[in-house]
Amino acid sequence: MKRFAIFLGIVFLLNLYVFQGYKIVIQSFEGKTALLLKIGYWFLVGLGYAAFAYTVSHFRVNPMAFWTKVALSYFFIFFVIQLIWGVFVALDDIVRLFQWIASFFTANTGQTSGISRKSFLMKSGAFIATGFGAALSYGVIRGSHNYQVINHTLTIPNLPEQFKGLKLLQISDIHSGSFWSKEAVQKGIELVKAQEADMVFFTGDIVNNDASEMDDYIDAFAQITAPLGVYATMGNHDYGEYVPDFRPEHLPKNIAKIQEVHDKLGWRLLMNEHQMIEKDGAQLAVVGIENWGDKMHFKRYGDLNKAITGVDKDIPTLLLSHDPSHWRSEVLKEYPQVDAMFSGHTHGMQFGVETGGWKWSPVKYVYPEWAGIYKEGHQQLYVNRGFGYLGFPGRLGIWPEITVFELA
Repeated sequence: MKRFAIFLGIVFLLNLYVFQGYKIVIQSFEGKTALLLKIGYWFLVGLGYAAFAYTVSHFRVNPMAFWTKVALSYFFIFFVIQLIWGVFVALDDIVRLFQWIASFFTANTGQTSGISRKSFLMKSGAFIATGFGAALSYGVIRGSHNYQVINHTLTIPNLPEQFKGLKLLQISDIHSGSFWSKEAVQKGIELVKAQEADMVFFTGDIVNNDASEMDDYIDAFAQITAPLGVYATMGNHDYGEYVPDFRPEHLPKNIAKIQEVHDKLGWRLLMNEHQMIEKDGAQLAVVGIENWGDKMHFKRYGDLNKAITGVDKDIPTLLLSHDPSHWRSEVLKEYPQVDAMFSGHTHGMQFGVETGGWKWSPVKYVYPEWAGIYKEGHQQLYVNRGFGYLGFPGRLGIWPEITVFELA
């Protein structure tokens, strides 16, 4: 509670600070209109605190509830608007500080005509901040389920003719505890089914914290099937470690529950093991490991050596490993027989820009391999942008992804 109090104290100081800029924006209004506009500002601020209180009090009880997500979205978007606007207020204060210092050394030339710098900055800040807030709102309402099908040709050295042309589909990071519209999720599943893939990979984080989050979605995701099977692996959220009262002794039970979810779906959960895929006498190895990462101090449960033992080095090998940092930290260095690795985890931070083959997201400064295809010699990594979302219940610029590979 102390941390919440400190955080809200900082937010209140931000509200007061931005209010100074807000008063500049509405300075042309007088009397009752000006008073109502000021009251309106503090009403929105108060609504933000109410949304925060509602989120905190209900999140542990029912984090999947619709109104919990609405409250969280409102508080987050309003906070971002205030933060951006606050930058413009601070910029004006910094300029005025330097001007005040300079006034001791130069003569005062007086006011210039036209719109003042302060008014320009405050109005620009208001316009940009509210515009970004509107974009985030779109990210919740539309972007969260704006599923995109991305197609790739995946060239595997020495791939047997029997597997050339095979259609492989990948989804990742379902995060079922974050969903707020089952109808919208079903549209994504229909897109998956429409691809008619020969084999499907799911690369972890089926829930946020607890296996029960999938209870309402078993029937939906069980529709995802493939002739050569659906293969899955564990992500960092699938162990239940982020539940506030988690203790190490809970781990076996939590993992067993996640295994049960995959069994109900008919998906083969690979726990540091491999599965040989056979077609007309040819073989392809699908290896799946538990979570293994080299960033952000996530716990490592994966054991690639155990999983790949028994796989002939001449057989094409595909690896499912949730965290893309595993590729550069271990796979490239020690396992040249892995032809392609499939990951998720980053979500592309659910925010960024992708246009004309160029892409950017703040997550790139933590994860160099954060979305799309990467190559080192004959080895490849594909990082799926994720099917769901976490924290902020939306996406902006980095849309939910269904990836379809044609093996060649």
